[in-house]
Amino acid sequence: MAKKRLLLHACCGPCSTQVIETLKPEFDVTLFFYNPNIYPQEEYRRRLSAMKKVAKEWKLSLIVEEHNPKIWMEYVKGAEKEPEGGKRCELCFRHRLEKTAEFAKKNNYDFFGTTLTISPSKDSTLINEIGKKLQQEYKVDFLERDFKKNDGYNKSVEFSKNLGLYRQKYCGCEYSMNIYSISSNEASPNE
Repeated sequence: MAKKRLLLHACCGPCSTQVIETLKPEFDVTLFFYNPNIYPQEEYRRRLSAMKKVAKEWKLSLIVEEHNPKIWMEYVKGAEKEPEGGKRCELCFRHRLEKTAEFAKKNNYDFFGTTLTISPSKDSTLINEIGKKLQQEYKVDFLERDFKKNDGYNKSVEFSKNLGLYRQKYCGCEYSMNIYSISSNEASPNE
């Protein structure tokens, strides 16, 4: 029996590792890299490079959508000063998941999902609620999971170290970068 096709929104290479390891036995996984929130451009290139390395390691297809931060900035307009984890993050999750659901629907995937819930700093309940709402809108099943369970995050850190992947020090947008007072030059691999 053929596996169901899953379009997996991948926020970054490190977070994808354990998620792929968990899902690959059950699904025919295609990675979907849509992250217009990532700032600056050099950071985006680093994360995309790590993502390509992960796709190659697991022999998975990787779809890379255009990196257009202006679209994301417009989408979160008015929420720039929200605290980390607040309304801006909710909008960001929705924007990226909606693009994933739209692509999944157009390309006849059975499911769409995201690696975002592996992060201990992300609200998996909120992310899954957004995914379920988009499931209704786009009529494609959302894979509801909390990948940080069963030590998922720590396993992703180990995979990242073993593969020599670049690990970022902030979520991705310039607002989270400012919160953690990190310049793009301070980010280093294998944190």
